[in-house]
Amino acid sequence: MKMLYVLIPLALMLLAVAVWALVWAIRSGQFDDLESHGWSVVLDDDQKPPPHPDDEDEGSRDEP
Repeated sequence: MKMLYVLIPLALMLLAVAVWALVWAIRSGQFDDLESHGWSVVLDDDQKPPPHPDDEDEGSRDEP
């Protein structure tokens, strides 16, 4: 019976921590977009992005 005096407050504290973690996750946006990250693996881009103008080859420059 004495063990219940320890286990009940311990269980309530664990419940409070779990509720706090859930509220933190909701407020920080963890559940905003659940599907786009999963589909990003399946839907890969087929086209390469255009080259950046500053990324020229070193050999093509005229050096004095």
